[in-house]
Amino acid sequence: MGNEEQLRRWRLILGGDQNDGTSCSLDKTDLQIDKTLEALYDSNRKGGLGASSPNVSRWLGDIRTYFPSSVVQVMQKDALKRLNLTQMLLEKEMLQNVAPDVHLVATLMTLSQVIPEKTKDTARQVVRTVVDELMRKLAQPTQQAITGSLNRSARNRRPRKNEIDWKQTIQQNLKHYQEEYKTIIPETLIGYGRKRSALKEVVLCLDQSGSMGTSVVYSGIFGAVMASIPALKTQMVVFDTAVADLTEELQDPVELLFGVQLGGGTDINAALQYCEQIITRPSDTVLVLITDLYEGGNENEMRKRFVQLSAAGIQVIVLLALNNDGAPSYDHENAQFLANLGIPVFACTPDKFPDMMAMALSKQDTAQWAAKEEIMLKK
Repeated sequence: MGNEEQLRRWRLILGGDQNDGTSCSLDKTDLQIDKTLEALYDSNRKGGLGASSPNVSRWLGDIRTYFPSSVVQVMQKDALKRLNLTQMLLEKEMLQNVAPDVHLVATLMTLSQVIPEKTKDTARQVVRTVVDELMRKLAQPTQQAITGSLNRSARNRRPRKNEIDWKQTIQQNLKHYQEEYKTIIPETLIGYGRKRSALKEVVLCLDQSGSMGTSVVYSGIFGAVMASIPALKTQMVVFDTAVADLTEELQDPVELLFGVQLGGGTDINAALQYCEQIITRPSDTVLVLITDLYEGGNENEMRKRFVQLSAAGIQVIVLLALNNDGAPSYDHENAQFLANLGIPVFACTPDKFPDMMAMALSKQDTAQWAAKEEIMLKK
C-alpha cells in the first residue's frame, strides 16, 4: 500500500478535522464516503442522519453503494445503537433499503408488536430472506450430523429386512467372502433398529430476554431443521416471565420468530418446570437450555430443578449463547453450580451446533468435546 493510499485511509478514519494531521484532500466519491461515516461516527453530532425519512433512506443507499455487505451490516447495527434509529424499521420505505442480517431480524423481533400493518409484509420478507439463507447454509450439515449419529446409536444385530444397513453389513462381512460363489455370506446383519419412530427427544428451551436476540434466531432455524428429521421428536419452548410452547410453529421458522417476544424478565425455573412436564422419555431426551443464566425468578428453586432434571436421567446442556457475537455476559455463580452438577455450560457458534447435537444424541461427553473444539467452556 502506497503512502498516498495510507494518508487517504487515515483521512477517512480521522474525519477531516483541523488536527487530523494528514493534509489530504479527497475526491468527490471519497467526500461522499466521508459524509456517510461522519453522519454515524462523529461523536460531536448526535442523530447525524437527520430526522426526515429521505435523509435516512439516502444514507442507507449510500452505505450500500460505498461499502461491502459485511461493513454495511456493521454500520446498520451501529446506527441502531448510536442514533436510536429503530423508528426507521417501522416504515416500509426504510425497511426496503436495509440489508437483511441476523441482527436486523433480532431487532424486528423486538418491534414485532408495534410494526404497522402496512410494514408487516415487508418485515416478513426481510426475515424470510435471512431465514432462507441460514436454512441453505445450516440445514444439510445439521441433518447429516444428527442423522448419522442416530443411525449409529440405533444399530442392532437382529434387524428386520427393511431395516438392514447393507453398506455396513457388507463391510462387516468382507472376511466371509466366498470365492467359489463370488459373494459374501452375511454372518452378521447390521441395521438401524427403530427406524420408523422417533429415537430421541429434543427440547429447545429459549430465553427470550433482549440480550438473547441473535441466539433465538439461530435456535429457531436449528429447531425447524431438527423438526424435519423423523427420528427426532423436537419441541420448542420460549420464556421470559411466562412460558410459551412454539412447537407447532417449527414448520415455519418465520412465523416462529414473529411469535417470539424479545425483552422482558426471566423466569428460568418456570421454564424448566414446564419442560419437565412435557418430557415423556427422560433417558432418551436432550434438553438444550439457551440462556445467560441471569434468573429473575426463584434462583434456589431453579437450582433444585436442575438437580431433579439431572437425577431423572435427562441430558441437560446449557448454552450461554448460540451466535457469532463473541463472549457473552452470564451469571458465573449459576454456571459454576451447573458445572459442579456435571451439566455442561458453554457458548456455541452456529457452525459447531450440529456436531454438538450429534455428540449429545449419542450420549457422548459434550463438555469434553467443547473443550477439545476450543469452544469457551465455563467451569
